[in-house]
Amino acid sequence: MRVLTMATSLLLAAGMAATPAAAAAPGTELRSQQVRPLSGGLDQVPLVNDNNPELIIEPGILLSTFNGRGTLAGQPFSSPDAHLNVPLNGRFDLFSHHVYAGRPETLDSVLWLGVVAAPVSNTPVRLRVLNGSTALSQSSDPSQPSAPFLPLPPLMAHDGSSVFAGPGSRVAAELLQKHRGIGIPQEWTLTPGQLSTLLALPIPVKGLDPLLNGRNLQLRLESDGPVQLATLAAFGSEQPPEAEVWSRLLRGGLSAKEHVPTPRGQAGAIIYSRVSGVQTGSRWSARLTDPGAKLLSVRSAPLSWPIASLERGRLGSGQVQTAELQALYPGTAWAAHGNYGVEYDLLLPLVNDTKGPVVLDLALESPRKTDKPEGGLRFNLTPPRAVVFRGTVEVAGLDGTAGRPAGRRWFHLVQRQGEKGPSLGRISLAPGQQRQVRVRLIYPADATPPQVLSLLPAPEVPEAAVKQSESVPAPRP
Repeated sequence: MRVLTMATSLLLAAGMAATPAAAAAPGTELRSQQVRPLSGGLDQVPLVNDNNPELIIEPGILLSTFNGRGTLAGQPFSSPDAHLNVPLNGRFDLFSHHVYAGRPETLDSVLWLGVVAAPVSNTPVRLRVLNGSTALSQSSDPSQPSAPFLPLPPLMAHDGSSVFAGPGSRVAAELLQKHRGIGIPQEWTLTPGQLSTLLALPIPVKGLDPLLNGRNLQLRLESDGPVQLATLAAFGSEQPPEAEVWSRLLRGGLSAKEHVPTPRGQAGAIIYSRVSGVQTGSRWSARLTDPGAKLLSVRSAPLSWPIASLERGRLGSGQVQTAELQALYPGTAWAAHGNYGVEYDLLLPLVNDTKGPVVLDLALESPRKTDKPEGGLRFNLTPPRAVVFRGTVEVAGLDGTAGRPAGRRWFHLVQRQGEKGPSLGRISLAPGQQRQVRVRLIYPADATPPQVLSLLPAPEVPEAAVKQSESVPAPRP
């Protein structure tokens, strides 16, 4: 049943459907606090976002930035509209996330995910991998890293990339560490007029019950000239398709898309759909200070900032962080809802401008989704079973030893809808003391936005409990 749970979570994670926030329901509580827009913003790095269809049911082009009205190796493309015609030059990223459920006529089929590229001009192009990772949901092959959807606890400290649940969780954590995963070359040289196969990655279902598997792939790339890139789907066996198969598929048509979105601006319930296009922005950088100030006062707590806020899910902040798409396919999401694969790099320059010591907690949380201001954030008293976030958060500047702030720490979180987040650590500041806290995460596939980064007053230890603790006699030998 774990695989079925994985499939369900993937469908939920894409935000296929959502409704406007309902009136306050029983079984919830409102935490009165500030919710501020996240300062800073996305960079201008293009991100090729390949997530529609998520469930691949037929071979073909998944996403292509090629010029469909040109030629490749002297041969024309048969379906010009299957190509977005977006040349990529310099820094750009790739996010690809798909699921395969096998074919009814066989129990051991393999879907192959191909990543191909070619120069735009008649000059060879060097394409480098700055870092990248890929993982399957399930694998019995050591050369194919996997990340099953294990039932992990809500919070686990780890070394940065050793704890994960689901391929999106693993790949995001490894990218935070700037890893280059197994089977991903350091670079390619692209020959003009030829199609180069960058990667051919299997999504096998043999031996799985039910027949269902998924793969997440993310690459940080840099080219020294303009290139065209495409992701393709091919049915096959345990051996990867020949180069001619990829070339033929690229000259053909699109693999079927899924989940047509609600038109932008239409009232009522919304279907976000999945993304298939080229977005602008792969990294959100911010320095979180008080309005008009250079620092963030401890007096601002409790305070939260949205992470991956989106249309109909601004949490009262008035802010939509969703990356816009410079090119997309008809019938797919009109913006990159969820910002999957986007890195958040946030600095909190804290100052204790009070007359006494202050202790704060830092947390990532998943409040109930809403759009209008409520004077705070609303949480479920009993969170439902649906998991809305599985991923790693990196934090530097929490309390360490000997009164010094700690270096980088990594925490894997599993959160459910409407759930408060556990403390990632304490921040203790004496009067007048300053400290810079840094938070980094890559928004993982399989998450359902939005979340918040929260700075909260640490719970006070009751004086009676302290005295009782002090009065306990030491044990006798």
